[in-house]
Amino acid sequence: MRSTLTTLIASLLAAAAAQAEPATTAGASARDDAGDLAEVTVTARRRSEALKDVPIAVTALSGARLEEEQINAVKDIAALTPGLNINSDSVGRVFMSIRGVGTTLIDSVQPGVGIFFDGIYAPDTSYLNSPIVDVERIEVLRGPQGTLFGNNTLGGAINVVTRQPSEQFEGHAALAYAGPDDYRTAALSLSGPIVPGTLQGRIALSYHDQEGFQKNTLAGGYTNPLDQRSAHGTLRWEPADFATITANGYWDRVAGGNVPYNYLNDTHDWNLNGNTNLNSIATYEYRGGNVKGVFDAKSIATTVTAIASYDRRSGHALGDGDYGPFDFLRTTGANELKTVSGEVRFDTTYSDHLSSLIGVFSNHYTNDVTGTTTLVPLALTVPSSASTDQRSQAAYGTLFWKIRADLELAAGLRFDHQTLDVVNSGLSSPEYTANEFEPRLTLSKHYSADVMTYASVARGFRGGGANGPGAPNLLYKGDSVWTYEVGTKTAWLGQRLVVNADVFYNDYHNFIGQNTLAPSTTGVGFVAVNLNTGNVKSYGAELEAHFNATRQLRFDAGLTLLHARITDDNDYFAVTGVHAQTDRILFTPDWNYNLGASYYIPVAGRDRVMLDLGIVGKGDRVGSDLANPNVPVMPSYTLVNAAVTYRWPSLDVAVFANNLLDAKYQESYIDGSLLSAAGLPPPLVHNLGIQGERRRYGIRLSYRF
Repeated sequence: MRSTLTTLIASLLAAAAAQAEPATTAGASARDDAGDLAEVTVTARRRSEALKDVPIAVTALSGARLEEEQINAVKDIAALTPGLNINSDSVGRVFMSIRGVGTTLIDSVQPGVGIFFDGIYAPDTSYLNSPIVDVERIEVLRGPQGTLFGNNTLGGAINVVTRQPSEQFEGHAALAYAGPDDYRTAALSLSGPIVPGTLQGRIALSYHDQEGFQKNTLAGGYTNPLDQRSAHGTLRWEPADFATITANGYWDRVAGGNVPYNYLNDTHDWNLNGNTNLNSIATYEYRGGNVKGVFDAKSIATTVTAIASYDRRSGHALGDGDYGPFDFLRTTGANELKTVSGEVRFDTTYSDHLSSLIGVFSNHYTNDVTGTTTLVPLALTVPSSASTDQRSQAAYGTLFWKIRADLELAAGLRFDHQTLDVVNSGLSSPEYTANEFEPRLTLSKHYSADVMTYASVARGFRGGGANGPGAPNLLYKGDSVWTYEVGTKTAWLGQRLVVNADVFYNDYHNFIGQNTLAPSTTGVGFVAVNLNTGNVKSYGAELEAHFNATRQLRFDAGLTLLHARITDDNDYFAVTGVHAQTDRILFTPDWNYNLGASYYIPVAGRDRVMLDLGIVGKGDRVGSDLANPNVPVMPSYTLVNAAVTYRWPSLDVAVFANNLLDAKYQESYIDGSLLSAAGLPPPLVHNLGIQGERRRYGIRLSYRF
């Protein structure tokens, strides 16, 4: 491990990263003044509203809290968000769902939970491995969001909101170092006026690196490291009092483990050592930009928003395809994903009682993938290629009717048209086409400024896709869900206590679950396919609470209770000839929770000592399995995080520990039956797993100026 002071300082100053400055939001830790917990602004309905008034289950995490929790990638917010489940076995993909809905396991399937950056759609789950750079907050919307956010949001939506340029000069710098895995982070953001009153700018740079905890005893090095580097810039131009134009440009580089599985005996084997002929590593570069114009047409009481964006992701990877010491299979891969999108929406107020939000949207992406698989003993290399071309267009609208000052009815409808063409190894699959309506109806009632309830019904949809030659199902359908939800948002004790709760029921059809192997139509062997499993019923309850017990003491909590089960697997049986191995949803627990406590001690003048403690728990989850009658179950686990911070008015110095009690858990698990069915010889068939991160402890510095 590189640990000299000279190396540390040089590497930390080699690049810099931006973390958002402290803001008063639900989820921020205790400060000099605990603040008003109810005053949180979100854009969950595509317009700025107080969180306490939005009839949607929303969690808002401030940039300040993300920094304090040592969260460096978007995917890691799942630990702090009720209902959101995210696991990852590669920097190129994550396994994601909300309330058991929208399960996405591999990157050839469209996400079932929408991913947005400043409201701009990202078409692939790899973007959840993007670094947290100069973020103001992250909003997680639970339940179908198709009416306003579009298809592929049947489980919900994650919207990353970055900090905007300021009219006053300001900056923020941060450094962190931790062991035992040489964890290093650097941060820098600068913002201020270029032409006072007219043009402002913001720049953010970031760097993060860690070796991880999984060593490779054969090839050397580490099997699951992480390296993130970023440069983001924003210009905001206000040419007139009715117009604001914002331009963003960014570059991100993310490198790390590419399905770096180790051999394991079972789901209670905590072996950290890999034993492969090379470390499986993937590197992705993201670059792009967007322009957003907001125009206030006062004469027609309408705010017009127009957005155009371009994004390009380039990746390459190599790996040990048999995950073991015998040099049998090696793989390489490269891909390039290009996305162009545009949106125009009109937010119009007709009277004190009636308003509407109407818009149109268009998106086009292409994804070109090439790779090789080498059978090393025979010196035989087999190339592969695939190309995807997807186009989406949509029109949507929502009418907001205040029946009375305390009663609102919101009715929305969206029409999505999607086409998808896939070419595998030069052979075209049939074109996939979908035309879908996604309605939403919500009734909300305010009993006072601090108590509201709502009831909603909504439909969400995700697009399907195509498989390659030999698949018995050349096309698989999109999946959809009807969600019925009742919730409440309350504030008590002079808004020192905020309690939000909801119950929900999901009726989920044509569930796109785990990909699998199916008999090839060529009559020889098996072929990997994406497919519909069948129907799923999912129901449960969520609770989120924040309590300023005193001016110096704060508590935060979140809880999800979930029952998500496959109720009909006829679609799966029709393709594979066998039934699904379990009725549970892969990697989805029946419960998870988070608890946090923050306490500050006045020292001298405005100085403070901050004490923070956080606990995260997740229930047991089923692992991936194909033919084992005893489906593997990964046990539940609890993580404890802690920090002690000395806070001056402009400087924080903290010592922290993540996973303080060194809990052992698995991020992902694959039963050996899959490797056996894939045709690997018995000596190469093993259970595979990726371990969760172990105890890490270090120091963090944060300076605001």
